[in-house]
Amino acid sequence: MLTVERLEALLQPRGQQALAEAEARQPTAETLLSDLQTLRTTYGPEVATAAVETAMLRARAAAKFSRASAMYFTRDGLEQATAEPVARHRASRYAAADTVWDLCCGIGGDLLQFAAAGLQVVGIDLDPLRLRIAEHNAEVYEVRDQVQFQQTDVAAWDAPAHSLLFFDPGRRQGSRRIFNPGDYQPPLSTIARWLPHVDGIGVKVAPGINYQGLPWQPYEVEIVSLGGEVKEAVLWFGSLARGERTATVLPAGVSLTAHPVVGVAVEPAREYLYEPDGAVIRAHLVEHLAHQLGATKIDAEIAFLSGDHLVSTPFARAFKVDTVMPFNLKRLRHYLRERGIGHVVVKKRGSPIDPQELERALRLEGHRAAVVVLTHVQGKPSVIICDVTD
Repeated sequence: MLTVERLEALLQPRGQQALAEAEARQPTAETLLSDLQTLRTTYGPEVATAAVETAMLRARAAAKFSRASAMYFTRDGLEQATAEPVARHRASRYAAADTVWDLCCGIGGDLLQFAAAGLQVVGIDLDPLRLRIAEHNAEVYEVRDQVQFQQTDVAAWDAPAHSLLFFDPGRRQGSRRIFNPGDYQPPLSTIARWLPHVDGIGVKVAPGINYQGLPWQPYEVEIVSLGGEVKEAVLWFGSLARGERTATVLPAGVSLTAHPVVGVAVEPAREYLYEPDGAVIRAHLVEHLAHQLGATKIDAEIAFLSGDHLVSTPFARAFKVDTVMPFNLKRLRHYLRERGIGHVVVKKRGSPIDPQELERALRLEGHRAAVVVLTHVQGKPSVIICDVTD
């Protein structure tokens, strides 16, 4: 495990040599012991362990950071760190600010993009290792001059009057994720001390949070997805809030915001089936998207939409509907085989059937591919067979 002492040793010329050798070996879980053993003979156990761990974390971090190959991480810090495109999007909210206070800044994922946007940043964390890592990472991104660091317990910290804050409380305990906001480190309720005195707060929370049950109003909930995967939710307060609910889809960089809408009709699946992005679903904006697409629901409880015409949208994937039938394994297998379909992508929503078990049970042969959607249509268990259109 990385410590301040091991990090400082790693930053020295001998440590850099060890790190270069570790990265050249491209360590994995399977080769970890042999890689450690080899490096220990030259560099000793402390430096070897830090070098191999850093090499492995940099490889994982490449999915989040464009400069991961020069950065430093802890395991927990990398897990919680905001991916670069998401942090860049978030920084745009603070564009009019002079200074952003980044509370529980960790290894600097958000801090780097605040500074890259031209803002002055104060990064606060209780952990000296994370602060040292964030400082080094700020140098990697060439924004060190715009950042101040403070080692402080955020739970006891007093926010400056009229400041703008970003708060990213710890949501992990070892390998376990924390879902109860009262168990965040520090608890989500910490913001109650700051709300009366500041101009605005952004709070990063788990995407599955029951935001409707939170006591603080008014605020905006923004659900953010990246590459089709929901990454996080952010609670926005004060001058940083723009509406009630927002679904943001990256890398497209577009947002769908709540506004009054009339109910959406429930009708049979038509020519095109739309699978809304997870951010749209989590933000409870499926009906808003339906109005934008001129679409209807296929079931009152299911987040699939359908329409007669294809409308291109970053907020949903579209599929061309071939047929809709009640679910029956024998009939489904016959239909697919008859059309030479040998490969299927199984999607499900509202169905208890395991997609992998269904694929095995179908025993298909053929060269064509199709999308098989297990769901409900107007309250009845159904299967929708589609072609991908995007």
